[in-house]
Amino acid sequence: MKQIIAFLFVIASTAQNKPVVFESEILSKSKLSCRAIFVDGDKIWMGMDKGRYGFYDKKKDSLHIHTIQSVNSATEFRSIAVTKEAVFILSVGNPAKLIKIDKKSLQETIVYSEENEKVFYDSMQFIDDLNGFAMGDPTENCLSFIKTTDGGTSWEKISCDNLPKVYEGEAAFATSNTNLIVKGKSIFMVSGGKKSRVFVSHDFGETWQVYDTPIVQGEVMTGIFTADFYNDELGIIAGGNYLKQQQNWSNKAITLDGGKTWKLIADNDAFGYASCVQFVPKSKGKKIISVGGTGLFYSDDFGENWTKISDDKDFYTFRFESNKVFYATGKNKLVRFEVK
Repeated sequence: MKQIIAFLFVIASTAQNKPVVFESEILSKSKLSCRAIFVDGDKIWMGMDKGRYGFYDKKKDSLHIHTIQSVNSATEFRSIAVTKEAVFILSVGNPAKLIKIDKKSLQETIVYSEENEKVFYDSMQFIDDLNGFAMGDPTENCLSFIKTTDGGTSWEKISCDNLPKVYEGEAAFATSNTNLIVKGKSIFMVSGGKKSRVFVSHDFGETWQVYDTPIVQGEVMTGIFTADFYNDELGIIAGGNYLKQQQNWSNKAITLDGGKTWKLIADNDAFGYASCVQFVPKSKGKKIISVGGTGLFYSDDFGENWTKISDDKDFYTFRFESNKVFYATGKNKLVRFEVK
């Protein structure tokens, strides 16, 4: 049976100081770890741990979990993307496995595989039913970047000769499938570790520019863990120090010029370590939600001020169904939130 809990908060910066109500509905408490979620009509697709993926059927109010037979039980699928006919899940670690799942038959096909002691893919996104991209940690001297132009049937790894070089110790974090964002023809990738930077292409990855950010960096578990762009100009990055999750300075910033320059927001305030940040659809970029190690937070003024929605630290990622509804998942849960 579903459990419904209502959270009532007065957001001082809202128009006419009206209260905002967030109502949460627990859809599942199944034993799982999920860092990749995609809202697709009547289904919520999820990449999981233990070599599994699943989907929640909204019409039938049921969660279906499947084990991929072609991978071992230690495999984690932390990237997910969906086209009209298929679902794609991409694993972290060595070997990397990209699985195509037919939506109707649930037939599984390995469409890309990579073996390297350094291989670790972090995020994946399709821009239409033919063209998709995925990015990961460096196996050489650049971020790993693969693409498809035939609907995911085949994938090509782009040579480091055609990608920006990274610093020693610069990599990415597979916390919520939000290291790679595509808006129009623009691709944004974010890094962390020894350097926290933003990689930008305005021609589907043919050419790149790289910009520094003020996000905390210099240690293995510091940097940008998550990003989102409302359009090709307005974007937000967040993260911090995974080993010091209460640290809430130099961990969130906003850009108004497509990533060229970044301004820290709510410094020494609001949330600490963040695993996923997303703009609320149809909000003109004013409304933002974040989840991570200090709870679930909401802003309605471009991230300048935040209000805590929930103390729950076990949400890793979430995605919107509409400007009023989003689904959050993480450790042993799938929850539907609605803004009343």
